[in-house]
Amino acid sequence: MAHRTPRRITIVGASIAGLRAAESLRRRGYDGALTLVGEEASTAYQRPALSKSYLTGDRQASDLVLPRQDLDADLRLSTRAVQLDTAARQVWLREDDGPPYPQPYDGLLIACGTRARRLPGCDLAGVHTLRTVADADALRADLRTGAPRVAIIGGGFIGQEVAATARGLGLDTTLIDPLPVPGARALGLRTGQVLAGLHTDHGTRLRMGCGVTGVEGDGRVTGVRLSDGGLVPADVVVVGIGVEPAADWLTGSGVLLDNGVRCRGNLAAYGAPGIVAAGDIACWDHPRLGRPVRIEHWENALRQADTAAGTLLDGVSAPAYDTTTMFWSNLYDSRVQVVGHPGPDDTLEIVEGDPRTRRFVGIYRNDTGGPTGVLLFNMAHRLADYRGTALDEGLPSSLAS
Repeated sequence: MAHRTPRRITIVGASIAGLRAAESLRRRGYDGALTLVGEEASTAYQRPALSKSYLTGDRQASDLVLPRQDLDADLRLSTRAVQLDTAARQVWLREDDGPPYPQPYDGLLIACGTRARRLPGCDLAGVHTLRTVADADALRADLRTGAPRVAIIGGGFIGQEVAATARGLGLDTTLIDPLPVPGARALGLRTGQVLAGLHTDHGTRLRMGCGVTGVEGDGRVTGVRLSDGGLVPADVVVVGIGVEPAADWLTGSGVLLDNGVRCRGNLAAYGAPGIVAAGDIACWDHPRLGRPVRIEHWENALRQADTAAGTLLDGVSAPAYDTTTMFWSNLYDSRVQVVGHPGPDDTLEIVEGDPRTRRFVGIYRNDTGGPTGVLLFNMAHRLADYRGTALDEGLPSSLAS
């Protein structure tokens, strides 16, 4: 059956992937009805700043808002998708606490991202997650009240960035994670050891190798109880234990769900025609890695948006998304950049500099020796040289032996 260009497109998710996909549709000449649905009350904004400059107060909410083109679109904020009926081609939406209502579509782009995981029973005042600007507002207010002791549960990048920010504010800060070093899940033990030294040198206490059994307090948190029986006193607790795809509204729809929305290489969703996904919720068949991949990073969402828009207009014959993306983190006085998709079990080969100086470049390789990513630790000036080779030969031609 020949592909027919949709005349009514609905985008669920109005953050970076949804907004840029809408712009791409118009740029590609789509002139049909376009509806953009966002669960938050604000338009798309720079989410990476929430754990850094926004949390310190150096930037305000108005500074984070992303510019957008005149999309001639029906923008519906404070509205979430609650159900998908693929047979009727309708998304059921709910605005705030109002009744659900159907939104018809010919083409659907799912870009609703993820939600922060929460610890069960952690509903005391002073316990926070950090995913939205509203989350950041609540956390920022608590950090400014007196001189609170701060405990961060989770040593991933969000947890580490909040720890660095809290220390920058002069606050007593403890970072807790069950793994031996921070960042081990994403970057492995060797890089985690470098990160551990960075945190320690800046005064952040590390409680590594410890799980969390709960938080303590009466109405407001007073501490975090560890699996070894220890207690970390805390007036503010940030739970940074990862995110999960916001895909509950897709259950039973026929769209294949497995670590997000499962997609072909070109981001067309398995299980239902006329549906694509982009951003943190998309788990797609990576054409070069040969396995499904889901990436929770800003640049990936930005770049996937254009591919998803093209696939929605052109059908499943549209080309695959195979862009090598990067993510970065600012920690204290250091900048960490990662290109590609390294795994925690990959081997890190240092090719420039020295980890002891916290100024180096490393190539991640899998068990067959193939490159999976590049790590640049305080080596931003070398990014352009390595970016194009992260999943190819792994080294710039000037360094390859």
